[in-house]
Amino acid sequence: MVTIKRVQDKRDLNRFIDFPYRLYSGDGNYVPELRIMQKETLNKKKNPFFKHADADYFIALNDAGEVVGRIGAITNQVYVDHWKENYGFFGFFETVNDKEVVKALFDTAIDWLKNKGVDGFYGPMNPSTNDTCGTLIEGFDTPPYLMMVHNKEYYDDLLRHYGLTKKMDLISWELFEEKIPERMITLSEKIEERLKKQGIIFRQADFKNMKEEAPKLRHIYNKAWEKNWGFMPMTEEEFDALAGELKMITSPELVYIVEDKGEPVAFAASLPNVNEIFINFRNGRLFPVNFLKMIRFKKKVKSMRVLTLGIIEGYRKTGIDACLYVKTTKGGAKLGYHRGEASWILETNGPMNRALENMNGVPYKKYRIYQYHFKNNKI
Repeated sequence: MVTIKRVQDKRDLNRFIDFPYRLYSGDGNYVPELRIMQKETLNKKKNPFFKHADADYFIALNDAGEVVGRIGAITNQVYVDHWKENYGFFGFFETVNDKEVVKALFDTAIDWLKNKGVDGFYGPMNPSTNDTCGTLIEGFDTPPYLMMVHNKEYYDDLLRHYGLTKKMDLISWELFEEKIPERMITLSEKIEERLKKQGIIFRQADFKNMKEEAPKLRHIYNKAWEKNWGFMPMTEEEFDALAGELKMITSPELVYIVEDKGEPVAFAASLPNVNEIFINFRNGRLFPVNFLKMIRFKKKVKSMRVLTLGIIEGYRKTGIDACLYVKTTKGGAKLGYHRGEASWILETNGPMNRALENMNGVPYKKYRIYQYHFKNNKI
């Protein structure tokens, strides 16, 4: 028999956070999330996401009182306002391979979401598309890059058995600096020169002046993706928090801004793949020993993740994307990152997927976002 318990106190939260460490204890490709980061994400008083959102977290217990699954039920007013779609979300989903556990978790999440008055849900979002999201359905043989998920192979079967259906697939592309076609490098140089004559320049972000840089980046971010499915605009507080976290681990060589006569029109940001270090933190604890390993990460990490590359409408199809990919790849190589991942890319984003294909990128992982509409399903 499965019992569902809502997370109500510190002990419940610790059990919610602890569960994946046990579930993946024998999986060499699982990268444990840092406990300190999970607590920050889940904390409704500290995470700025919850100024416009709400959530409750639930754990599933077996007869022995052991945690065998978990789920979060989430509402997000920013999403509703932006897309004019009254949907909620599920996230932070983990479970043993048991349909009864999955049914109990989703029945509970649906009851919670129905009480919030939404018409259905998407997920997994942890807690939104601005964070980790999706369920891995292809590419289980390698560890995930930073801020990407890894899960059990049986998740897709369990979710579809419950009644969830595909909404969108997300693609991860693997890139290698030495495999960039020479023609792409030459072409990007010519494009950059042509754009420069038009007043469009590429520059590295000024990390010493992030108070002025952050609003420019946020403006591009919220404009470039506003029509992409699943996009959720970031508030000033959310973006500042993210920028502060990223600044601690990335370098100016990995963050480029494109300006047209001083106006920001595109940017690309990449991160050292510190998952190469986190994969060894099997209990998710940073202090005390793992902290020393963390602060020396730059000498050990050999790969990077292209986290985001956005171009405002009106500047697309100009070759800016190719220039940014080449610059980012070369900038990473100077820091010792000779391979990387561009992720995630919507399967429907033809221009971006073609650009990565032209870079000799390899689509090697696929993630799925599921949907469930209450009127079309009964529990």
